[in-house]
Amino acid sequence: MQKIEIQAEQFFELLRLKDTSMWAIFSQMMDGNEKEIIFLDNDHKILFNYILPSTPEKLEEDRIEFSKQFSEKLAHFN
Repeated sequence: MQKIEIQAEQFFELLRLKDTSMWAIFSQMMDGNEKEIIFLDNDHKILFNYILPSTPEKLEEDRIEFSKQFSEKLAHFN
């Protein structure tokens, strides 16, 4: 499995500047093979990782699940 390291702060700033979602970027990275995307902090320590699936259908399932979990976590702050 290919491993891709991404500087999280720069990645999310780029998404903000380009006004795009990480899911749109992930879909462009798909080539039929799973990839491990490793998000690093500024000290090159692992913050989290994500296994990019090999199919658009699985990516959509992941997006829906992420959105659900994110919404639930935000609800706890309100």
